[in-house]
Amino acid sequence: MKVLAFIIESSTIKFFLFYAQMIKTIVIIAFILIIISLGSALFHLVKHKGEEQSRSTAKALTVRIALSLILFIFVFIAIATGLYQPSGIGAHIQARPSIVNHQSR
Repeated sequence: MKVLAFIIESSTIKFFLFYAQMIKTIVIIAFILIIISLGSALFHLVKHKGEEQSRSTAKALTVRIALSLILFIFVFIAIATGLYQPSGIGAHIQARPSIVNHQSR
């Protein structure tokens, strides 16, 4: 029975590690695409003049905004569902009850 529990626990850990790594990869790819879109907008802004420049720049910036929104929603859902847990500087900050009570007065 202990062996079966270990196998289930081990496969669950591997499952969550796989998804955490996949989420990180998706976020990195999204950031790269956002930077490419910004570079494209800058290129069209500098290189082309006239109506074509305006449309190309607006299209590249629209793509960047759409990618940013999709990335934000994806990260929000990943954190809310527990598939990804933040581990940065602010991940373990908790409000102290005395500070919260003092501010609400």
